[in-house]
Amino acid sequence: MEFQFSERVNTAVQMISEFVEKELIPLEPELFAVGFDRMMPKIREKQKKVREMGLWAPCFPKELGGLGLKVAEFAPISEALARSPLGHFTFWCQAPDAGNVEILHKYGTPEQQKKYLAPLIAGEIRSCFSMTEPELPGSNPVMLATTARKDGSDYVIDGQKWFTSSADGAEFAIVMAVTNPENPPHLRASMILVPVNNPGFNRVRNISVMGHSGSGFASHSEVLYQSCRVPQSNRLGGEGMGFVIAQDRLGPGRIHHCMRWLGISRRALDLLCERANSRKIDEEGRTLASRQVIQHWVAESEAEIIAARLMTLYTAWKIDTEGTKAARNEISAIKFLVANTMQKVVDRALQVHGALGISDDTILSYYWRHERASRIYDGADEVHKTSLGKRLLDSHRKAKA
Repeated sequence: MEFQFSERVNTAVQMISEFVEKELIPLEPELFAVGFDRMMPKIREKQKKVREMGLWAPCFPKELGGLGLKVAEFAPISEALARSPLGHFTFWCQAPDAGNVEILHKYGTPEQQKKYLAPLIAGEIRSCFSMTEPELPGSNPVMLATTARKDGSDYVIDGQKWFTSSADGAEFAIVMAVTNPENPPHLRASMILVPVNNPGFNRVRNISVMGHSGSGFASHSEVLYQSCRVPQSNRLGGEGMGFVIAQDRLGPGRIHHCMRWLGISRRALDLLCERANSRKIDEEGRTLASRQVIQHWVAESEAEIIAARLMTLYTAWKIDTEGTKAARNEISAIKFLVANTMQKVVDRALQVHGALGISDDTILSYYWRHERASRIYDGADEVHKTSLGKRLLDSHRKAKA
């Protein structure tokens, strides 16, 4: 594995890091006070600067206006963007839009790409991905109650979804619905494009997450599909191929998540160190940094971040060189390891800040609220550990046979 990035990638990382520090982090207090939706005019101003820098949508292929980076090359860029909750959105490589671009680019028809992909890449519209259902386990995604039955040349979609992230203000959804109930479990569902102005698409509410409902892009919605009629030409890929398409998206997507979590971890550790060095704890002027427990937390956090980063970069390299399927063990491993690393580092930083840490006067409480879900979405920790453990044990048994 090569650990040296190209000059182009290093330059992009440096430019992005400086932009995030100077242009985006100063906006965070206002973001926490008024919410994402009301910040959009200022975010649009920043996005204009990003376009002028030639760094718009860096995760996309060149033919889509991006930088054409490999998964491993985008990894340090995602890490740099993650130092602010505004980073990925301002540079237009945020979930779920980035994943939806990948799907439309690979599986969309020319008509679908013209109507949905082109304006999505341009930043003119947003999208959402509608899969999770409240009454069925996300840990077993083939269990879906939402159906899309054929009626003439149309599909009629019925079902309830929730945690459809960023549906508030989105132009369209990609919904996972059962089209072929007679097929084996992984070949029953299809992905279907649904404009949100369809009369059968009903966004019920933004779900409150630890006391915050969010707004606009930074929200998670409950959606009811009620006799939602769309043409069968809105299907992405072959009928019953929804989960096959989803697997294409999930491997690189988990690299993006993990590098984002590492960027958050690094910022949390920086805040921890700043607080420890400045917070006096006695009349002699000693600070928290003089305490051995704090020194241990700093050392452990640094070691854990380095280890998690190397694992993630190795996984990205393996995806680039051998493919997603060959890297599935590594993908499972980084998903739970990096999420837990981030949570530990944020928790230590919050603890060092004391009462200040649980207030909204720092970004730490924001991280605590919104990033705890990292151990649940895209496969809960326990699911990844079970899958990885079973595969390793099976491999060991077969090798001994």
